Amino acid sequence: MKTTDSLSFQEQYERACLRRRRMIIFARTLLLVFFLLLWEGSTRLGYVDSFFFSSPSQVILCFAGMVKDLSFFTNTGITLLETIASFLLVLVISMVSATFLWCSRKCSEILEPYLVVLNSLPKSALAPLFIVWLGTGINTIIVAGISVAVFGSVINLYTGFRQVDEEKIKLIYTLGGNKRDAFFKVVLPGSVPTILSNMKVNIGLALVGVIIGEFLAARRGLGYLIIYGSQVFKLNMVITSIIILCVIAMGLYEGIQMLERCYQKKL
Repeated sequence: MKTTDSLSFQEQYERACLRRRRMIIFARTLLLVFFLLLWEGSTRLGYVDSFFFSSPSQVILCFAGMVKDLSFFTNTGITLLETIASFLLVLVISMVSATFLWCSRKCSEILEPYLVVLNSLPKSALAPLFIVWLGTGINTIIVAGISVAVFGSVINLYTGFRQVDEEKIKLIYTLGGNKRDAFFKVVLPGSVPTILSNMKVNIGLALVGVIIGEFLAARRGLGYLIIYGSQVFKLNMVITSIIILCVIAMGLYEGIQMLERCYQKKL
């Protein structure tokens, strides 16, 4: 009897969660549809100038044209490639740097203020220097993407490493382990949630840095289309490129979320 009751309560809870998820999805969809209808209606009625603000129908036509002439695949693919490359390099650099800082307390105390200053520096100010040092091209854009995310990532990962339970580390040392054992058996496994959370932030920052780089040093990519479109007053192209960037950002973020959910299921 108790088992039947517990199952019924569990089923009720699962159904309530399912209804809540459906309600949230419905509300999000309704809000998006309302915004698109309001945008389209405002341009057709003349309340908003479609030349400057475009409209959903014009965006769809522009997108169809980009797909037809293959510029969508070329420019989106380049931006996506640069973003993923920047993100992976940020992950590797920040993991190695945070591990080094955790292993050497003296170095971390020396370098911490410099990391804070570099993290606070507006990265767009560095982009002209990257162009002078590296020229125009994909290398400059990837470095720009790295510069936006890497310093904050190192600080966050190092802070996460330092917050791991000290008693567990002491236990490793008591059992005869060394610093390497403490890191790989306690610190790194205990910091996986922090690493995943950091990755969700970094994927967006890498995209921001790549777009900044494409504004200044690219001849292809969505950032280049935005700058080119604004210069020749093809604002449909600008808004379409921005919407594509939003979709890319959501897709990349959802990819990290799926990785996080897979990790949580294994716990």
